[in-house]
Amino acid sequence: MSDTTSLEAVAADLVPRAARGDAEALDRLLGRCRPSVYRWALVQTGDAADAEDVAQEVLVRLHTSLHRFAGRSRFTTWLYQVTRNEASNLRRRLGRRLHLAAALAREAQAGTEARDDPAGRVHAERVAALAEQLLHGLPPRQREVFHLADLEGCTLGEVAERLGMSPVTARVHLFHARRALRTGIVERWPEMAAREDG
Repeated sequence: MSDTTSLEAVAADLVPRAARGDAEALDRLLGRCRPSVYRWALVQTGDAADAEDVAQEVLVRLHTSLHRFAGRSRFTTWLYQVTRNEASNLRRRLGRRLHLAAALAREAQAGTEARDDPAGRVHAERVAALAEQLLHGLPPRQREVFHLADLEGCTLGEVAERLGMSPVTARVHLFHARRALRTGIVERWPEMAAREDG
């Protein structure tokens, strides 16, 4: 079960109760939404501190504006749009460009620093550097579709709904993103292509 599916199931129980004023249900809903909102915000902003700011703002909005969720779409679709809008507002306020790849590389490197395996750390640093280069080269829409489909585990229908595009368009963006990433990896490590063909 993907995180999105799991969140949707939890929301089905908690949203109606929270909307009726159940404080415990609201607290549980906010706690369950936070990790997903943060990940979505990181995709939008590309910076951990900015993503934290966006997540906090979204949770405040969720607390004060849950009554605006009319149930015409899936809860996760609505919440994703709120997150996306807030990230867009932040970008306008800060006047920054997205730096997702750099944020991912920093997180990958930080996660490996605690290990005692120097060879593993060097490999992780090389992978992080390559990820930074390749992801930075993706157009924002392709990067967003790739994240939702391949990292969040959303179906193409869910991706299309969240981003306001047709499933065919989502599929095209995903195809181009995967092809660009694979091409970049094969150019850097040609032996991987030989391994796949073998």
